[in-house]
Order: sequence, then structure tokens, then C-alpha cells
Amino acid sequence: NYQLRAIKHILDTHKCALFLEMGLGKTISTLSAIDELMYNSYEVNKTLIIAPLRVANTTWHKEASNWEHTKGLRFSICTGTDKERLAALQRTADIYVINRENVKWLVEHYKAKFPFDMVVIDESSSFKSHASQRFKALKKVIHKINRMVLLTGTPASNGYMDLWSQIYLLDGGQRLGRTITQFRSTYFESDFMGFKYELRDGAVFKIQEKLKDLVLSMQTDDYLEL
Repeated sequence: NYQLRAIKHILDTHKCALFLEMGLGKTISTLSAIDELMYNSYEVNKTLIIAPLRVANTTWHKEASNWEHTKGLRFSICTGTDKERLAALQRTADIYVINRENVKWLVEHYKAKFPFDMVVIDESSSFKSHASQRFKALKKVIHKINRMVLLTGTPASNGYMDLWSQIYLLDGGQRLGRTITQFRSTYFESDFMGFKYELRDGAVFKIQEKLKDLVLSMQTDDYLEL
């Protein structure tokens, strides 16, 4: 039931986040939604999955092959050398999987012709830095992406400051502020030197209220019976 809820959240929310702990089926839930969007409702033509290198090479296509309703999805793994990545992008596929280190390269390759109308970021916490190359690159093309899904079990491992850039990729700053500075000044107090930030009283509730339409969060203890 919780996986059906996750699938419905993706289908109902064009740009959303699944903050699900390990073991709750983020991968198959997302693949099920992709299959529905590509082959039943025909809303999506080309999907990009951004993942850690090992996950990009091994996890997504293997998971799809384990299930009757997703084993027909065609994958192209866009890792390796420049030549190997370019060849993979030329293949006909439903889902193209790239490692996060090559997001900047991918955006620069396509420039204004970025072709993916759905993007999935596996372990979206790797985009938590607003100063990172991968965030800046993806930020340039978010207006071309109709659907986006963020996946992680640890969205804010270092605190709520980690959320800003991840949520910005979904809504362009609509909920948490157009800039990281605006986010900080609204929800945090800094020390005298401006180096350390603490959440203001009531800020956690306010942030959660802002994000409740975008984010589905589940913890293993609440849903898994082992």
C-alpha cells in the first residue's frame, strides 16, 4: 500500500520528492510511475535518471527487469568515457541513466535542446549544495523539464539548510525563497560572525507546511514489518 501511495504521489504531482528510507521501494515505485506515464497516459517521452555511478551502472535496469510491468522499459546507461556516453545518448531508449558527476557535461552537450521531459534524481541530497556545478547546471534547464522526482532517505543529513537547493529544482524557489540568502534570513538566525545558523522557533513546522504538497516522507519503522 505504501508503494502504491508513492506511485500516486509521482503521478499526481508533476514535480515532487519521495523522502523514503531504505527498503521502502523508491526505485520500483518510481519505475512503475515512469511506465504509467510513458505507456499508459503518454505524458512522458524521454526520461533521465541521475544517480551515483555504481547505482547508475547496476541498479535501475536490473530492478526494472525483476518486475513484469516494468521489464519492457528500455535503458541506455550513459556512463564511461565521452565517446561511450555520446554513443549511449544516441541509442533509442525510454530511460537514460547518467552518473551525477556528468550532469554538467550533459547540460553543456545539449544546451538549449535538452530533450528529457522527465528527470529523476536518485540520492537528491547530492544536490544539496547551491554552489555545486551539478546544481548550477541542472538549474539552467529546469524550465524544460515537465516532471521531476527527487529520491533520498536522507534529505537533510546536515540540517534543514540542505533542503533549499533540492526544493529549488522542483519549484524554482517558489516555496523556500528564490535565493539561499532569502531562505536563511526567513528561517534561521546566525551567530555574531555569520558562520553558524540555527533554526528559528517554529521554523521546522513552517518549512514542512510549505513542502507538504511536494514531499512524501516515510520512515521504515512505520511501514515495514520484518
